[in-house]
Amino acid sequence: MQAEIIAVGTEILLGQVADTNSAFIAQELASAGIEVYYHSLVGDNADRLTALVTQARSRSDLVVISGGLGPTKDDLTKQTVAQLLGVKLVQDDSAMAKIRDFFATTGREMTPNNRLQALYLAGSHPLKNETGMAVGAFYQAPDGADVILLPGPPSEMQPMMVHQVLPLIRKTYQRQEYLTSRVLRFYGIGESQLVTKLADLIDQQTNPTIAPYAKRYEVTLRLTAKTTQQASTEQLLTTMIAEIKRRVGTYLYGYGDENSLANVVVQQLIERHLTITGAESLTAGEFQSTLGAVPGVSAVFPGGFVTYANRAKHDLLGVPQATIDHDGVVSEAAAKAMAERSRQILDTDLAVSFTGVAGPDSLEGQPAGTVWLGLAQRGRAPQAKLVHLAGNRADVRMRAVMSGLDWVRQTVQASKK
Repeated sequence: MQAEIIAVGTEILLGQVADTNSAFIAQELASAGIEVYYHSLVGDNADRLTALVTQARSRSDLVVISGGLGPTKDDLTKQTVAQLLGVKLVQDDSAMAKIRDFFATTGREMTPNNRLQALYLAGSHPLKNETGMAVGAFYQAPDGADVILLPGPPSEMQPMMVHQVLPLIRKTYQRQEYLTSRVLRFYGIGESQLVTKLADLIDQQTNPTIAPYAKRYEVTLRLTAKTTQQASTEQLLTTMIAEIKRRVGTYLYGYGDENSLANVVVQQLIERHLTITGAESLTAGEFQSTLGAVPGVSAVFPGGFVTYANRAKHDLLGVPQATIDHDGVVSEAAAKAMAERSRQILDTDLAVSFTGVAGPDSLEGQPAGTVWLGLAQRGRAPQAKLVHLAGNRADVRMRAVMSGLDWVRQTVQASKK
């Protein structure tokens, strides 16, 4: 089946609200074996919505529309679609009772326009709103594409999509294909370099397909396979992932849209029962904040140090004054000392340090983007490496954090071998 998604709302067109609904709906449809070929946005205008829905129904089997089911004058979706399909709007009694109960409970006056939220397309299957009041609709058309109407607020749309729409879709449409995607996440390699290493796979792709995406500070690949059997789909993806890992496995750090580099590192540390700390200068706590955002990190991260000023490096960490005076703080010696001293003070297995020039001005004769990373491990001599990072002040700081996380990832991974 071929589906199309339409998001309705002038606030979306103006950029005041981000359209997160379309991505969610597309992912849920894919899980049911339905491919989405088009995403469209349209404002709260009946004529333009009519034209867009007409076009969508002429080229797709299913049209899913989110937004415009509320009680205000600019909520025109169900009225417009009803007129286009030549059907009436009828009341869902259970939805109407819920609306009345809400106003009675809150003691607020119920105005006539609130009744609009209980109306749905005649001949359709009404979709219960678990968290709001606007009822949705699943309309199976005698000709042309079927239509699904969903509310705009994500908190209302998502439960309706998962609990109401997907069961109906699976019951109504016989699954013809299994459509499965995997997201591979890479750090330390640019999109152009990654594409070059995988050029023949991308050029010859058929099934699965390979789509590279440059994200902020990293690169992802989305692999999508479709077959008539679930096991065959998984096998296609497994085979392709194995080949990609053979070519660029060093840079591959994880899988999935939500599995960040910090998540991967924390999970590695937990699995290996290793503790970590940080000593930060130019990043000013960004590394520790990134670790702290990961649930369960307290098991491996007791705390750390932000030593922005030279005096703090000496007083808090015990970095020798001679090192600061002779080598400077933007140096290999300073990075090693910061990492090793922080590890010793908190008695952790690992420690990472960050010192350098975030910009925009130079420091100690070093240009913005010059960063020294230090890594200390229990029982080993501390290490340091120099990286030159591009971008503005915020970019340099975040890229430094990512570089530190990836160094830890590779270090822990190598210790498993």
